[in-house]
Amino acid sequence: MKRFVEGSDRSQISLFPERLEDYVGNDNPVRVVDGFVDQLDLSGLGFKRVDPSVTGRPGYYRSDLLKLHIYGYLNRVQSSRRLEREAARNVEVMWLIGRLMPDHKTIADFRKDRIPVIKKRQSWSIIWRTIYGDPSSRAVWDDLDDIIRAPLEHERLGEMHIRATCIDSGHHTNAVYSFCKAREGRRV
Repeated sequence: MKRFVEGSDRSQISLFPERLEDYVGNDNPVRVVDGFVDQLDLSGLGFKRVDPSVTGRPGYYRSDLLKLHIYGYLNRVQSSRRLEREAARNVEVMWLIGRLMPDHKTIADFRKDRIPVIKKRQSWSIIWRTIYGDPSSRAVWDDLDDIIRAPLEHERLGEMHIRATCIDSGHHTNAVYSFCKAREGRRV
């Protein structure tokens, strides 16, 4: 009888990960980063090399590199060399950027291209609120609509308006979809 928990044999072939989707929970913050970046118009924001060039080696999508940088800032991994290592070993990062492994120079060059755009054009804020009540009640959805419509006060930027909203559907998928569908033009 064995008295210790043992790991599997390192030389045994495995199918890890079977699907990256299985290792990233629905409540994982990388899903917010993914959804947020996917809705941005990067060329409209002034990002360079959004469209691929006709000649030369194919580059990385700017959106994938932006996702990697936001992940790094959220997790205090700001070095381009450390982000390169995270892309090769961190399952969340593999899921976020589709198992791409950009080298540190590519990551650093993207940072050089992108920082002035973000500083001059926009500010990101993530607000977490919980509305208590029965999701089948109209009052809960009216409260949420009031929160989304109300401007936010920023200490340096003044009044800010919400431009995109994410809602975790949890066990109330149909109610959330109905709410979002009616507000699709407002990016809810």
